[in-house]
Amino acid sequence: MWDTNIPAWLQFNVFEPDGTTNLTVDSGTVTFWFGPNWSSANDTNGGFGPGEYGRLFEVGSYTPDSSYGWWSLFVDAGGTNLYFATQTNDLSSSMTVYLSTPIDWTTNYFHFVALTYSATNTTLYVDGILATNGPGATVYPGPDVLANGLFIGSDSNGVLQAHGLFNTVQTYSYPLSSNDVQTIFYWDYDLYMMSPWNSAMWNILSAPSSPSTNFANYNIITGLGNLQTIGSVTAISSTNVWITNVTASVTGTGTNNMTLQFTIQGGFDGYLYDTFVNSVLDFSDATNKAWAWMGQGPHGTTYKISNLPNTTCFLILGTPQDSDFDGLTDAYERLVSKTDPHNADTSGDGISDSDKILNGLNPLSYNPAWMLDTDNDGLPDAYENSIPSLNYNSAELPPNLPAYSATPIQ
Repeated sequence: MWDTNIPAWLQFNVFEPDGTTNLTVDSGTVTFWFGPNWSSANDTNGGFGPGEYGRLFEVGSYTPDSSYGWWSLFVDAGGTNLYFATQTNDLSSSMTVYLSTPIDWTTNYFHFVALTYSATNTTLYVDGILATNGPGATVYPGPDVLANGLFIGSDSNGVLQAHGLFNTVQTYSYPLSSNDVQTIFYWDYDLYMMSPWNSAMWNILSAPSSPSTNFANYNIITGLGNLQTIGSVTAISSTNVWITNVTASVTGTGTNNMTLQFTIQGGFDGYLYDTFVNSVLDFSDATNKAWAWMGQGPHGTTYKISNLPNTTCFLILGTPQDSDFDGLTDAYERLVSKTDPHNADTSGDGISDSDKILNGLNPLSYNPAWMLDTDNDGLPDAYENSIPSLNYNSAELPPNLPAYSATPIQ
């Protein structure tokens, strides 16, 4: 991790005493994984970047008059662009920017960066995909600068820091091919996805819901959500339900720039089917690998979902079945809330899973205070206090409202 408000640096020799060379600046490849502790200023979730021209990999030092020598891969202060630039010591007051590509990075989301360079061309890859290429690298520091070593995560003064986590840093004395870069990315990617420390890589937020809370039709997670209706096709009825006609497209740059288009088929007329998305294929009880609810719609309809991760994405449908009648479908409870689809009050504190979700609470949390019932009418004091027409000092049971102690409020 490279993130401090005081000067700090990580320095390695370019040339080891045993003759080993760690970096060749005229021809070669540098690859590494980097997870910023910042989001880009242009990120949809809002961000500020590293706040300075953060150095990822550097030899030498930038000077306004180009009097020393410099070789650097860095990001701008807003974290919106990635650069490869160099200087020699020719006193020309110039800087050669070989490569520049826009980026849109998110806090704690690891990216694989690969820079290849030679006298004939330079190439920059991000997450295994060609980002940009440029002319051959012919400007670089001399031996006296290389003797001072290379720096990872900051400049040689330890000031211009990248503010993030580096992993699997590798250098090669020759330019890797595009196939080599892609192979390394996909080989490593699953390892990063599996690590709980890298949850941002598979964290997709659920769409906003339009709850229906009348007693006759209690449905907490409902509505079109993030689904965008494209059109209708002939509906196929079946006891099974499935996704078909799937297409994926990536537009622009950034992390979440994939759009998926698909059609819901199977099922029956008059029912709505939920769509869930995840970046990991996980069906465990792990709350940090929960699926995201994207919306619901009928069969025979084509939809699209935008702003999905452009690396790995899984879709699954859910039926309207609600075994415990708490307003949350079995699929939602298994995939998203990780609650018991056969128990309306998973935690057993007297408040239904759906009531907690409606009030922005964790449905798995246990709060014994909710069990306090001063007037012994089956309705907890905290619940009665939240409804003006109820009084926790006076027993009452409103019409169509089940006894709280027997059946959690739905």
